[in-house]
Amino acid sequence: MSITDWLRAREEKRYTQLGTATPSDTDVPDGVWVKCEACNRIVYEGELVENLRVCKHCGHHMRLTAPERIESLADEGSFVELDPAMTSGDPLGFSEPKPYPASLDKARENSGLPEAFVYGIATIDGHMVVLGVMDFRFIGASMGSVVGEKVTRAFEHAIKEALPVVLVTASGGARMQEGMLSLMQMAKTAAVVRRFDEAGLVYISILTNPTYGGVTASFATLADVILAEPGARIGFAGPVVIEQALRKKPPKDFQTSESLLQHGMIDDVVMRRDLSERVALLLEYLAAGSPPQSASIARGGDA
Repeated sequence: MSITDWLRAREEKRYTQLGTATPSDTDVPDGVWVKCEACNRIVYEGELVENLRVCKHCGHHMRLTAPERIESLADEGSFVELDPAMTSGDPLGFSEPKPYPASLDKARENSGLPEAFVYGIATIDGHMVVLGVMDFRFIGASMGSVVGEKVTRAFEHAIKEALPVVLVTASGGARMQEGMLSLMQMAKTAAVVRRFDEAGLVYISILTNPTYGGVTASFATLADVILAEPGARIGFAGPVVIEQALRKKPPKDFQTSESLLQHGMIDDVVMRRDLSERVALLLEYLAAGSPPQSASIARGGDA
């Protein structure tokens, strides 16, 4: 429905001012207005797109899709995806509460992606990098065999080409439908990061909301520099599990990026609009000795 049609249909209804609406007193049409889950105010979709999906009222950072995240970080037209056709199988014949293949099909339909992790070559302010992004729409960006393999290949390609790695995480953790095969990806990705570090290359990790479980416990927090977006929830077990284990309610800011910065787990909290510039600055300082390359070289060698 276009905004014109929607306004015409609302002519004889009570008008609701932007910024004061609540779910109980307005019907929000899909694709026109979005309710901020943090402050419950209504924001025009066009404004959200222009503001990188950050609420103009409270500054809440809403989730970005993998394509949106790549667009926000990489130089225009520079991203060249690698291994785009890799998809998960059903090694365990998992069927509860529904068949795993059905979950995969639904995730592909909802996200338009073959898997929860996308990676490739890109430039960020002219700096050639291997850029990888997780998409929470795909089964909560859980890490199964394919996600672990693609993360591993991203680092292996970076080692081969002597390139920095920039990864953006958003995950619920390991993918339970793959059982032990999923848990093995923690060791696999941690091992390749070790080899990458021994090669003397630069790894920058950007933690977004939420980053939990096996992803946090492996490659996401093994970077040279760990950044996070404001308000991102980051941890291993969720707050409900921890509260049940300790029989004590955690603090209000528990597992937020701001709290983790205060306790030394991450290096900085950076607004989304500033991330590309901050990453470029870090690359300029930390990867200054890398040979100059261009996106055209990457296309010629890998496309």
